[in-house]
Amino acid sequence: MPTPKQPRLPLFRGPRFAAEDFREAPSNAEALAWLSRAADWPVGRLALWGEAGCGKTHLLHIWATSVGATLWRGPDVRGLPKLPEHGLALDDADAAAKDETALLHLLNATAEAGLPVLLASRTPPARWPVRLPDLSSRLRAVTAVQIGPAEDSLLRDLLPLLLADRPIVLPDPVLRWLLEHLPRTTAKLGEAVARLDAISMEHHREITVPMAREVLADLMAADMDEISGTAPPPSRDDPRLL
Repeated sequence: MPTPKQPRLPLFRGPRFAAEDFREAPSNAEALAWLSRAADWPVGRLALWGEAGCGKTHLLHIWATSVGATLWRGPDVRGLPKLPEHGLALDDADAAAKDETALLHLLNATAEAGLPVLLASRTPPARWPVRLPDLSSRLRAVTAVQIGPAEDSLLRDLLPLLLADRPIVLPDPVLRWLLEHLPRTTAKLGEAVARLDAISMEHHREITVPMAREVLADLMAADMDEISGTAPPPSRDDPRLL
């Protein structure tokens, strides 16, 4: 069998964003509490921020569905966007700051219309590098709530969801090995599942712990590089980093 170093990933099926698929944990408890009381958001705005895979996009979908808000992505905010009817959920919101005039117009217009705005980004709005003074002041006024790194208990709950839409069945020893040895983030866990799914489909073999260790060796090495500060940050365009 060829050495399974970099398997070709199957087509990305997309994450589950239904409310019943979200798992509550101490790391996201504050964010959930704020989402349940949008009327209390100062100036009608709230920002969720945290590392890739922490669940902020999932919460945006849940909130947008519950209140009938429109879901946009930051890179799509350009020019003078038309206002949504019932509120706005803006994912990758820090990317919207690339067109500062458009983002300023959007924040002003939603405030005038009394529409709630929920933002999600890797960093809090007050830290975004913007030049327009008016935009900077509005971003500093946004209440920002961090979603922390996933606890071990949350990772254990999420693993079955990551496997649910794939044909792969991982034996219990492999599942235990993943949770014990993988980087402690949901994004890395999701990438690991995708890689193992791909290698299983390519070679029509059950995944074993030695196979998993070999397939995921570079993922684990990259995590060590990130910890030591020698690796570049992940690209925001990677569809697995949700």
